[in-house]
Amino acid sequence: MKRSLVLVLFLSGCMVGPDYERPKVETPAAYKEGTRAADWKPAEPRDDAARGKWWAIFQDPQLDGLIAQVDVSNQTIVAAEAQLRQAAAVTAQNRASLFPEFDGRATVTRSQPSSTTGPIIGTATSTRTIYSLPLSASWEADLWGKIRRSIEQGSAAEAASAADLVNARLSAQSDVAINYFTLRSLDTQRKLLEETVDAFAKTLELTENRYRAGVVSRADVAQARTQLESTRAQLVELGVQRAQAEHALAVLLGKPASDFSIAVAPLSAVPPRVPAGLPAELLERRPDIAAAERRVASANAQIGVAKSAFFPSATLSSTLGYQSRSTSNWFTLPSRFWSVGPILALTLFDAGRRAAVTDQAIAAYDQTVAVYRNTVLGAFRDVEDNLAALRILEEEAKVQAEAVKAAQLNLEITLNQYKAGITTYLQVVIAQAAALNNQRTADDLLARRVAATVLLIKALGGGWEAKQESR
Repeated sequence: MKRSLVLVLFLSGCMVGPDYERPKVETPAAYKEGTRAADWKPAEPRDDAARGKWWAIFQDPQLDGLIAQVDVSNQTIVAAEAQLRQAAAVTAQNRASLFPEFDGRATVTRSQPSSTTGPIIGTATSTRTIYSLPLSASWEADLWGKIRRSIEQGSAAEAASAADLVNARLSAQSDVAINYFTLRSLDTQRKLLEETVDAFAKTLELTENRYRAGVVSRADVAQARTQLESTRAQLVELGVQRAQAEHALAVLLGKPASDFSIAVAPLSAVPPRVPAGLPAELLERRPDIAAAERRVASANAQIGVAKSAFFPSATLSSTLGYQSRSTSNWFTLPSRFWSVGPILALTLFDAGRRAAVTDQAIAAYDQTVAVYRNTVLGAFRDVEDNLAALRILEEEAKVQAEAVKAAQLNLEITLNQYKAGITTYLQVVIAQAAALNNQRTADDLLARRVAATVLLIKALGGGWEAKQESR
């Protein structure tokens, strides 16, 4: 018996299946867009590190307050946290399989055997009562690492769920920021249209006075009124977009849309400089990459679980208890019984079922590797996209600022010429439309730059060191 126990303990060190190695991915030496921005600094990696209050770089107290509510109320984060607890419970279940299982039960059975099956057929049989209190224990020796591979698989899945939670939090935070800045951009456009409506109303009044004085035709009045009313229609339409953006924010904060509102205020954020991480560090910072990689580890361990089915399983079971026909001597020494012994089981034929299960596990592993590598490629694309967007939009904003100045100057000159009677009102309409469109484009560029900054932060995996934030 001692030799058998030693053999079991020795064999318990074996583990079938491949040991995990992180899949190789091609990593560029530097970001293509990063070579054009000398002030971008390397970030501090680690997907499990605190992301920091990255939104504080926008210096908007109301945004700070909204994002503070995300962890408490966002239902996507709540669901991800529950998924993590489920994964932790599965890991605990797998780990419990390493230890013996003890069961106990008490039974009272009253029975009468058939007279046709007794020792002498046809003789009378008596009714009897049996009192039983068995205690049993069983332990499956992990000869080929099936249980340990299951623990490895569950731990990797738990780590993936933890990364999913981090990613859900980062995504919710960035979605709140983007929707908030969209709302503020709409408020900026609303302010511009309100000012434009006031200006067009004064122009209409001027045109009507000139018409009554016989200086201009009625067509000029019609053009001025058309310009005014179409701008008012744009202002009304803006209200629909703002309401939808406000409702989207409410959902992100886990609140009913009917109970949530934000006061009107124009966009005041200035796109900050964001330190970009080196490509190799991106693999460690991005929680979605971490989750994908840990699912590869989980799938790899599952291959070992599948292959262990080809080997015999060994279970040691024992039972100890008391059994008697009366309660008076139920717990006496003569009523004691016990049994102990090992069970060695091996499936001899299953028509290829185990091989198919193993093939399925290998295919699932290959799938997770492809998903992991695709996630990495997507991460680099996200960074490059938003680096390019920030660089190009910054250049476009400078050019657009000059266009706004030119349009405003043209409008001022055209209005003075119209008042002096040396140009038609059609030229005024054209100048007014150009000034409005150029200003709206400039405002939209600012909103896009801020959104691209948020998306870049998300693409980089979140916040960074405080000393880098202050740069």
